[in-house]
Amino acid sequence: MVDPTPFPIPEAAMTIRDLTVAYQEGRVLEGVDARFAAGAMTAIVGPNGAGKSTLLKASLDLIARRTGEVRVFGAPFANMRQRVAYVPQRAAVDWDFPARAIDVVQMGLYGETGALGRLTGGLRARAADALARVGMADFAKRQIGALSGGQQQRVFLARALAQGADLYVLDEPFAGVDAATETAIVAVLHSLRAEGRSVIAVHHDLATVPAYFDRVLMLNRRVIAEGPVGTAFTQTTLAATYGTALPQKVPA
Repeated sequence: MVDPTPFPIPEAAMTIRDLTVAYQEGRVLEGVDARFAAGAMTAIVGPNGAGKSTLLKASLDLIARRTGEVRVFGAPFANMRQRVAYVPQRAAVDWDFPARAIDVVQMGLYGETGALGRLTGGLRARAADALARVGMADFAKRQIGALSGGQQQRVFLARALAQGADLYVLDEPFAGVDAATETAIVAVLHSLRAEGRSVIAVHHDLATVPAYFDRVLMLNRRVIAEGPVGTAFTQTTLAATYGTALPQKVPA
């Protein structure tokens, strides 16, 4: 049963209540409640199969949920889509699609122009600025499929930046990228936080959670713990989240 009390209205970037997702093989997420603080960077961590990507997709109406309610900055997600930018996993993207890097970034502006709308000079400049912000200005006319994995990830982050969103939701942004790209992406995300924007990211490298993130959501089909990294990210919560699958290299 969903808690009938009101959602907390100040500033949660995203609030999830009683979210359950099930596939034919069974429930992937069970009654998840979560509150992602505004103006913070939050990592979602957990073992493979814990439902991390599913949580993002269900929250953003990309897949169906059996139960649950999602609000963004206090309002139903359906009313706040323009304030949210999503960066999917690289593995979920068709890299054979014939588009240049700048074309991909400009796709992030279709919410303002419509799919067949004409980009104004100001919007084109915004797309170019977003590419420059991720260090890809020199690759604007390069075919997206010809770029390295790290370069592709930077382009998709630039597409999200071009939207000018208030909440950035990223699914494994550091997976399969080189160290230089990871450093560049972290710097951009930290700059977004400095601007008062909010970041939620699925993350796998437990060793870098304290350095990269302010808050953490520990997930294994249900919420194990959430809160500031200093209090929620502990050996106890890691053991409860990962069980026997707990990685060897974790923070002390």
